[in-house]
Amino acid sequence: MDGKLISVQGNKLTITVDDVFNLEKVIKLSDGKQPSVGLTIDDNRHISRDQQKKIFALIHDLCNYTGDEPKYWEDEFKWRVQITFGIDEFSLSDCSVTIGNYMILTILEFLFEENIPFRTKLWDSLPQDFPRQRLSLINRTCVLCGKPHADLAHYKAVGMGRNRHLIDERKMFFFTLCRECHQEQHRIGINNFIKKYHIKPLRLSDDDLIRFKILSKKRLKELKLNDRKT
Repeated sequence: MDGKLISVQGNKLTITVDDVFNLEKVIKLSDGKQPSVGLTIDDNRHISRDQQKKIFALIHDLCNYTGDEPKYWEDEFKWRVQITFGIDEFSLSDCSVTIGNYMILTILEFLFEENIPFRTKLWDSLPQDFPRQRLSLINRTCVLCGKPHADLAHYKAVGMGRNRHLIDERKMFFFTLCRECHQEQHRIGINNFIKKYHIKPLRLSDDDLIRFKILSKKRLKELKLNDRKT
C-alpha cells in the first residue's frame, strides 16, 4: 500500500494512504499480532512507486483489450524505450525517474496510435515538460485537459492583419488546445494564458512540422527556396 508522509514528531509519523485501510483485515493477516510496516522514501532519482503503478496500470488496460500477457508488452515497451532514447537495458524496479517517464510516454503514444482505450488518467501520467507538449501535438489532444481533436494554437496569433500564406511556421511556437481552452486563451490573451497554465509552446523541426501536418512538403520546399532568395 502506498501513501504520503504528512508529518514527523519524534519517532511518530503521520502517513495518509492512497487506498482505504482495512485494519481488521491487516490484523487477521498478521495472525492477531501487532502489524509491522516499512517505510520507503522516493528520492526523485529512482523511479517512483507512483510511476511504477501508472506503467503497470496502462499495460494492464492494454492487455485487457488485446488479451495478451503483461510481460510481453512490458518487454516490448522497454525495447522501444531503449531504441528510441538510446539507453541501455534497464529494470523497472530501480531505473531512473527519467526512464520511468520515457516508459509512460512510450506506452501512451502507442495507445493513442492504436486507438486503445485506457482508464488511467492521462494528464496525471505525463511529466510537465517537453514530452507532454510533444505528445499532445502528435495526437492533437488538448495539452491542458486531454480532450481529443484539439486546435493547433500559435504562440504568435495568426489572424487579423496578417496574410496566412506569407507566414513561416518554422519560426513559430505551437501547442494544442480544445475549443473551450482555446476560447479562454483568446479571452485573456496569449501571454496571460501561458503564465496561468505554465505552458511552454514548442518550436518544431522541419521533420516535425511535416509529421504533425503543420506544413506540407511542398510548402516547406517553397519556404526553403525563399530563404535562398533573401
